[in-house]
Amino acid sequence: MGGTARTPLEQAVRGEVRRDRPTLEGVSGDASHLTGRPSAVVRPVDDDDIVALVRWARTESVPLVPRGAGTSLDGESVPADGAVVVDLTGWNRVLELATDERWARVGPGIGNFALQEAVRPHGLFFPPNPGSWHRSTVGGNVATNASGPRSFRYGAARSWVRALAVVFGNGARARLGTRSAKRSLGPDLLSLVVGSEGTLAIVTEVTVRLAPLPAVRRGLVVPVGATVGTGAIAARLAGAALEGLSAVEYVDRATSRALADEGAPLGPADSAWLLLEVEGPTAAEAERRAARVVAELAASGVTAPPQPFDDADEMWTRRGESGSALDRRLGPRVREDVAVPVGRTDELLAELERAAAEERVPLYVYGHLGEGSVHPNFAVDPASPVAARLRERTVRASLALGGTISGEHGIGRLKRPFVEEELGPAAVGLLDAVKRWCDPDGILNPGKLYPTPRGGGRSAPSPSGAATP
Repeated sequence: MGGTARTPLEQAVRGEVRRDRPTLEGVSGDASHLTGRPSAVVRPVDDDDIVALVRWARTESVPLVPRGAGTSLDGESVPADGAVVVDLTGWNRVLELATDERWARVGPGIGNFALQEAVRPHGLFFPPNPGSWHRSTVGGNVATNASGPRSFRYGAARSWVRALAVVFGNGARARLGTRSAKRSLGPDLLSLVVGSEGTLAIVTEVTVRLAPLPAVRRGLVVPVGATVGTGAIAARLAGAALEGLSAVEYVDRATSRALADEGAPLGPADSAWLLLEVEGPTAAEAERRAARVVAELAASGVTAPPQPFDDADEMWTRRGESGSALDRRLGPRVREDVAVPVGRTDELLAELERAAAEERVPLYVYGHLGEGSVHPNFAVDPASPVAARLRERTVRASLALGGTISGEHGIGRLKRPFVEEELGPAAVGLLDAVKRWCDPDGILNPGKLYPTPRGGGRSAPSPSGAATP
């Protein structure tokens, strides 16, 4: 007598297949309020296993959802009902490191912070540092084109991805990009996958560029007054092209209090703050550059003296806890992410305050103000009609000011209705054509990014006994 019969999915792949409740519940949601009901989790062993999994999923019309740490904020990694989650967290090694040429080839499941720690002894670092950098994976950073505080100087993930190995939704493999420093070869196919939220391909390797680690990094915490008017200060700093200034962040008074209550204060709890970072090759040069920043602040009307924060990484770790602190204080809420031209940030902040006041909902704001990127949090049930109105008003305000519906968090499920408003029908048609080639059956992460659903496999099996994949 043999053991338990293997299901078709287990016959198709060599990696581990899990269906136990704790495992499924562990991948059912992300940092948004959304959840799904996956049917299985697969931990593939190599690229061949992923190709076999994709072929099985096409034959069976079962959605596949690539997943790392699940820190996405708009439902990007939330599985469709009945989907198989492709767990890549085990693909977490540095596969190759070229210190002289400053690049690393890594598995998509390696953590952002783990990569930083691996290359730090070589005097290098990976500049994108999202607030979730202690938890998020490099593959997830690529999927959402993540950025972080230091993107003010260094740019988002797209600027630091040199090459990708992928398996498309049609089962084809490809290597996109190149390790060479320059290339002139047609449209940039690599950029199609960066920011695509796992809807075009499953990323199996990432080659990232690395930057020289600054010798000295100084944090400055700058108490500021009312929210509106702070954007003008940030715009002045951004326009001054100050040497060594690598980050211009903002935390409003309400979020400041929440962080202080959670034991992660960055400065006075009764004040809003600008958080700045200044880099330099020596301590003396960093101090000189910081003095120039302080002088620019004074010229902008900031009278409170900046407070030093010597451990810049600790400053960004605490700043990154803003969302978690509000999670504990408020629970589920509207967590938005929009960006406008820096010079129009104050107009956006004023509109957010008006919207919150009219709906009688508490507002908490933080973000990358030096880039016009703002994260408003409205303390209201995210499934309520009030939440829908606030989300729509936030997005439309950003578009009206020449901005975007997502500065860095991505589209996921929550923002799909607004994609065509920003891109227009012709660009959406082009996007859909790319999707049709890469994923003709619509099995890869359905219900995300694209305004018009395509494919996506069958619905979740019913409890009454549909076949198990």
